[in-house]
Amino acid sequence: MMAGIADEVSSTTTPPPLVSFMSMSPTSLGSPCSPWLRELKSDERGLFLIHLLLNCANHVAAGNLEQANIVLENISLLASPDGDTMQRIASYFTEALARRLLRSWPGLYRALNADSLDAAAAAVSAFHARGLFLDLCPFLRLSYIVTNQAILEAMKGEKVVHVVDLGGSNPSQWLSLLQSLHRRPEGPPHLRITAVGEQRDLLTHTASILSKEAEKLDIPFQFNAVVSRLDALNVESLRVKTGEALAISSVFQFHSLLASNSSDDSQRYSFSKHGGAVISQQPQKTLQSGYGLGELLEKGNCISGFNPGSESSSPTSLHPSANMESFLASLWSLSPNIIVVTEQEANHNVSNLTERFVEALNFYAALFDCLESTMPRHSAERSRLEKLLFGEEIKNIIACEGSERKERHEKLERWTMRMEMAGFRRVGLSYCGLLLARRMLQGFGCEGYKVKEENGCFLFCWQDRPLYSVSSWRFGRYD
Repeated sequence: MMAGIADEVSSTTTPPPLVSFMSMSPTSLGSPCSPWLRELKSDERGLFLIHLLLNCANHVAAGNLEQANIVLENISLLASPDGDTMQRIASYFTEALARRLLRSWPGLYRALNADSLDAAAAAVSAFHARGLFLDLCPFLRLSYIVTNQAILEAMKGEKVVHVVDLGGSNPSQWLSLLQSLHRRPEGPPHLRITAVGEQRDLLTHTASILSKEAEKLDIPFQFNAVVSRLDALNVESLRVKTGEALAISSVFQFHSLLASNSSDDSQRYSFSKHGGAVISQQPQKTLQSGYGLGELLEKGNCISGFNPGSESSSPTSLHPSANMESFLASLWSLSPNIIVVTEQEANHNVSNLTERFVEALNFYAALFDCLESTMPRHSAERSRLEKLLFGEEIKNIIACEGSERKERHEKLERWTMRMEMAGFRRVGLSYCGLLLARRMLQGFGCEGYKVKEENGCFLFCWQDRPLYSVSSWRFGRYD
């Protein structure tokens, strides 16, 4: 049957039916010049790319390097960082899978990545990527609006307010808070902002902007910069004082603390009979990549309806993290009035590579789709955002393990469990915050973005797919 299809492909310029080429072996696809490859429609090409990606992920997970290499070569015939939504997604996931394979040879990997950005340059690049995300997508602005409203409500009547920003390199959020505090009927409090970050220059820049704005608004203000990685933060450096009301903001920061130095989820290598190193890990589930994947493609070439099936990791089970537990315990000891947490609404913290791959493909397909709906196809800004932010996240999720895998996103139900186990009690986000968020989305001018309320927390969605969550917590006594 396979040979017959291959012969048919080579002897005609008519593309074979989808059902036929979905069953073809990677070696029978032909070259980039194959007529039927050139004549694929966008949705047919997208479906075929999904089929190839899932097969490639299976081979990578199983350590089948030869087969993975063949599939990667064929994906390259169809994927493109400058193409349509599925072509762009495929290019980033292909690079991530290739990097994971390349890590099988540490010497070769280091040699080819010798010119990688150092920590300082990487931090600056991430800062610019976050700025693009703020400009091109509404999610960060929604987080800032909801977080600030929760802080304002928790600090009503307080005369001395201390805000700790655990990712403090962007002053945008706090400029808005300063203006809101200036309008407080009882007058502004004495405000102190402590920002934690790895780059002193970025923190100094934030301090300068906020200090000038506070002076203009006549708000008593102090700024405390703490240069530290989050996983190395000593809470004593936050200089929390008795008598001040404490608010803590974490926007896309907590999940990095879930990284572990243990070998439980680290890949281990052994040498195959072919002379290369193969990945040796726990048995992997095989992704079902049959013809039903046509259902993934919805109107507008959107695959946000992709359903990866049931997860082997139950939402009620937690990936243990001594770093996270210790960090939350240290925050609890500060008795904060409020902690507001924004995180990606995705399950990228499972050890099973194939599950993680499918979940990531689903999540980032929705993000790429919303950008496709709001930005021109050839937008340079959109291209930089996809490369500098989403592409880097995808590489980390798929290619890295152990302490190197920082993008360990978890869904709201798991964050709820972690916070409650640490002694925090949920504070329901207000209806006022919901109205402010929805009003901002109306001004953004795209109906696909939505804000939903769920058990006192907010979910930021593209269409009906939740992409980010915001939850609010306060200090509570252990039962």
